[in-house]
Amino acid sequence: MSWLLLFTLAGVVFFNRYVFLEPRLPVRLPACVNQALKYAAPCLLTSICGPIIVAQDGVLRAFPDNPYFWGTVFSVMFALFIRNTVAVVILSMVMFYLVGSVL
Repeated sequence: MSWLLLFTLAGVVFFNRYVFLEPRLPVRLPACVNQALKYAAPCLLTSICGPIIVAQDGVLRAFPDNPYFWGTVFSVMFALFIRNTVAVVILSMVMFYLVGSVL
């Protein structure tokens, strides 16, 4: 039963990727769907990172002594002003390390 489920899921994932990535297939999405898909990656990233930033073991972390929160704040500020992905990642990691060692 698990092999059947595995192959079914693999087929669904392949079909979804193939339909949208194959340029010869005439898939035309409405403008509102194209606009909404632009926000899919940030929404996914937020849903993954959000609980890591504000909770630990199911308990809300206090913000003044939370290095994840301050690392996130500095990362957003770096991204707003620098607009260079590699530089933002490096500066964010350095800031997270510094804030984590102080707190």
